[in-house]
Amino acid sequence: MAGSKFQYDESGGTFFYFLLSFLALVVIPCTYYFWPKSPKKDDNKKDRKQCHCEQCAHKQSYLNNKEPFLKIKNRIIKLLLIFGWLALFVCAYKVGHLTNDYINWDPFEILQIDPGSSTSEIKKAYRRLSLIYHPDKETGDEKKFLKIAKAYAALTDEEARKNWETYGNPDGPGAMSFGIALPSWIVEKENSFLVLGLYALVFMIALPVAVGIWWYRSVKYGGDQVLLDTTQLYYYFIHKTPQMILKRVLMVLAASLEFERNHNSEVIERPSDNEEVPQLMKMLPNLGEKNKERPLCFTYSIKARALLHAHLSRMNLPPNSLEIDKIYIVSKGPYLLQEFVQCVSQLTMLALAGRIARIPNLDTLENAMKLSALIVQALWDSKNSLLQLPNIGEDMLRHFTTRKRNVRSIRQLAAMKSDERRSMLRNLSDEQYDDVMNVVSKMPLLEIDVRSEVLDDEDAGNITAGAIVTVTVTLCRQNMSVLFDKELIEEKSSIDNEEEFDEKENLLLGDTDGKVGNNETKKPKAWEKQTKGKKKGGKGTKSKKPQKIVKKKPQNQSQNKETTEANNSQALAAVKNSQKTKKEDEESDEDRSDKGSDESDSEGEESDNNKQVKAQEQDVSEPEDDDNWDDFQSNVSKKKEVLEGKSKQSHSVHCPYFPEDKQEYWWIYLADKKRKALITVPYLMTNLVEKEDVELKFTAPSKPGQYTYSVIVRSDSYVDFDISKIIKLDVKEAPKQIESHPQWDISEDEEEVNKDEDSAVEDSDLVNSTDESDDDLDD
Repeated sequence: MAGSKFQYDESGGTFFYFLLSFLALVVIPCTYYFWPKSPKKDDNKKDRKQCHCEQCAHKQSYLNNKEPFLKIKNRIIKLLLIFGWLALFVCAYKVGHLTNDYINWDPFEILQIDPGSSTSEIKKAYRRLSLIYHPDKETGDEKKFLKIAKAYAALTDEEARKNWETYGNPDGPGAMSFGIALPSWIVEKENSFLVLGLYALVFMIALPVAVGIWWYRSVKYGGDQVLLDTTQLYYYFIHKTPQMILKRVLMVLAASLEFERNHNSEVIERPSDNEEVPQLMKMLPNLGEKNKERPLCFTYSIKARALLHAHLSRMNLPPNSLEIDKIYIVSKGPYLLQEFVQCVSQLTMLALAGRIARIPNLDTLENAMKLSALIVQALWDSKNSLLQLPNIGEDMLRHFTTRKRNVRSIRQLAAMKSDERRSMLRNLSDEQYDDVMNVVSKMPLLEIDVRSEVLDDEDAGNITAGAIVTVTVTLCRQNMSVLFDKELIEEKSSIDNEEEFDEKENLLLGDTDGKVGNNETKKPKAWEKQTKGKKKGGKGTKSKKPQKIVKKKPQNQSQNKETTEANNSQALAAVKNSQKTKKEDEESDEDRSDKGSDESDSEGEESDNNKQVKAQEQDVSEPEDDDNWDDFQSNVSKKKEVLEGKSKQSHSVHCPYFPEDKQEYWWIYLADKKRKALITVPYLMTNLVEKEDVELKFTAPSKPGQYTYSVIVRSDSYVDFDISKIIKLDVKEAPKQIESHPQWDISEDEEEVNKDEDSAVEDSDLVNSTDESDDDLDD
């Protein structure tokens, strides 16, 4: 009876197949991800354009020394990967030269005769081989003789030959064997203790311990790797003091439990802190160390606060103690402030929903955002934003504000003429000046475009009370280098605008082909000399100047659609009116006797004109279909972006005092400046490279009227780079809900009429069916 048989790999042949596949799955991905990459040519070009000031050089050396064994680590990784590839090639060579364990059993080959030999030839071959391999003979071989006897029986016995032809074996169907790709020593009794110990070590000790450590660490953190206890601390202080000044936000930030030893094992407590921290506190005014609030009065909180004050003041600290602690605290600052902003926005939404009594003030949110940029640039809010540039100190700021010039921002500095800028910065050397211009050229120049509408509504531009309003903010980012030649660009753009205006005016005043009408005067060019129109031999008569037609740009898409529909309807009405006038003139000129033929002709003309009108309506509707298709495609692309996830790579920030590489992030939100209230949850954009869109949704006010909001874009990395744009919403009264409609009410008389009509239809169907059956019978 056939069965299955499992056996371990004695020779190790199948084990090499398993080992080859395992090595291929491990070595190839590890080589792709972990092979140390050499710097590219583009990276070298970027290094040349980077800032080479003293602070940037110090930061670069710190980043390089952050991993002192980086070269050794890269060499070890290369050796391990090379060893893995060697093992892979050896296994592949071994697998390619393995002998096939399955051997086809052929009795003719064993008896050394040709297939299809007769019975006499089979017997002769058996006798000949028996004389040689019989065990009683000197040249005998027992195993060989058994094979010969089995082959002879398979060819002479009818049942054995049938089994061989059917199953390939004279004994009938055998057991199917499966080879396990592991060596047989694993199941031997001598090694059972070692195997069981290895299983217990991996599955009963190592795996549960690893899962427990991972769970214990992950359960303490939120989604942004911030301690849940820190989030609860932020909620408490924001609810306690809804309106926080900047230094109050800094105090709460310093009290984060990430800086406390019991909650974070990375924090280092040194004996030297008892001497160095009090000395530092004496050098810092307005530290607020006498505050008795807990945990603001704890030792770790006061130390973190002092280090943040020293960082914002750009003070030098002991390199082996407080400097290390300051670097750790400053690197955590932006991520903790992002969590702080989320806490403020969540409490604001809860207050608007009536869940809590106190609503946080908008100043608290904006001070937290401002503090993030101040920490990245190591500046106080009272300092000039020009100090973000390299080689610019406070002693040089007096050159920026004089009687001739008043430069107070980096954007004004970039828009200056090159010779004036160089003369103003004449105290800098050429290398220092190049560093300043390289940094300025890479700084962001942001432009925003705002569009408000009500999605999923027939009239998207009509905002009613209580509707869900979607404010789409389009951000376009350019480098500040576009302002270097601003004057030249403005001259070119002014010339282009004049030419475009002349062309548009000619089109509006003339024919569709661009030619001027007969009764209208042609406007002279800007460079031509204008002359007064005078007739010979008489007084000069002033020619009537054509009125300039100025087209106002619609504010949103809904107004665009309304204007296009109005223009189209006017065109159709004009066509119909011209048709009516033609018809009346024809009827008045012709006799009454010929009126019938004229009416038939006019009907034909009307049908042709109706066809033209329909064609025009189809042409008008085609752009709307294109707009709908574009909107649909944009929605699909937005959904794809949401599914793909949000990138965190935008542009590197010039921040020599920040210990890590920082990317540009932007907060976008909607606020009411008059009431100092937050309208939408701030959206943190982390992937602004050139152009991105953001949708902010909120509920329109319940009362109709005019409302003014501000769309604000704030940087978390640069000081004085914020942008705001005012939008005005005309909220109209919401339409009343229709509870009952006349077409939904059916009176009793109408029901009876409907029943009579249904019965009449049924009777007519019955009559038709009987007539058809009679016709069939007649046939």
